[in-house]
Amino acid sequence: MKVAAIQMVSSTRVDDNLARASALLADAAAQGAELAVLPEYFCLLGRRDTDKLGVQEAFGAGPLQTFLAGLARELGLWIVGGTVPLSIEYATSPGTQVFNSSLAFAPDGRCVARYDKMHLFRFDSGDEKFDETRVLHPGAAPVLFELPARDGHTWRVGMSVCYDLRFPELYRHYATQGADVMLVPSAFTHTTGQAHWELLLRARAVENLAWVVAPAQGGLHENCRRTWGHSMVVDPWGVILGQCPQGEAVVVAELDARRVAQCRAQLPALAHRRL
Repeated sequence: MKVAAIQMVSSTRVDDNLARASALLADAAAQGAELAVLPEYFCLLGRRDTDKLGVQEAFGAGPLQTFLAGLARELGLWIVGGTVPLSIEYATSPGTQVFNSSLAFAPDGRCVARYDKMHLFRFDSGDEKFDETRVLHPGAAPVLFELPARDGHTWRVGMSVCYDLRFPELYRHYATQGADVMLVPSAFTHTTGQAHWELLLRARAVENLAWVVAPAQGGLHENCRRTWGHSMVVDPWGVILGQCPQGEAVVVAELDARRVAQCRAQLPALAHRRL
């Protein structure tokens, strides 16, 4: 199965971001991808964290979800929409927080999976400071979905977002549930990405003997935030099959289910766990 990790440098304007995402998804489809994954915050990297609140949608309705569903149908693609800000139905203070949600759409436009980012980023180096809990509400559970590919293999796909990458127990959970692909749409900062992005992605692939598809934001944004980029696809042995350092890109790679089986047979580490 061909997959595409789509790298963007999203702006503060939703319409412009959707136009760029549409063009990049069309490029992925033209290259034969069956699954295309957009980065975290593909629709908006605002000037303030609270800008997310202004474009939030109820799950199941809204222009961002309509956009993703429509393109999935038009292009015949499985599309994972990096993240979309979804309203919290049970919020005690409506509108003050949202879920940062990754949504998977089948080629017929159905939303087949929703994963709300569980781990929320906090970082303070003195020069840079981030705290996602000011605007985001954490998700409660891991989510897998099944993707029947054209060759007849049904992939089991584990969903995650950005900062989740630092919590290996999430990916081990997916591996024990039979996942052979892990998705990590992200917007890593330049500082943390330079230090840890590749290291963590390859570790998650090797630990779980699974494919990792990691699209990212990559560049200097209008809001002056600088993201690391280096979108990549990593095989179950930790080999990077495709990567782009910075700027817009469609990183295409071919996933082979036999590679997962081969690696897990050669090194049955998942069967050797003691805890």
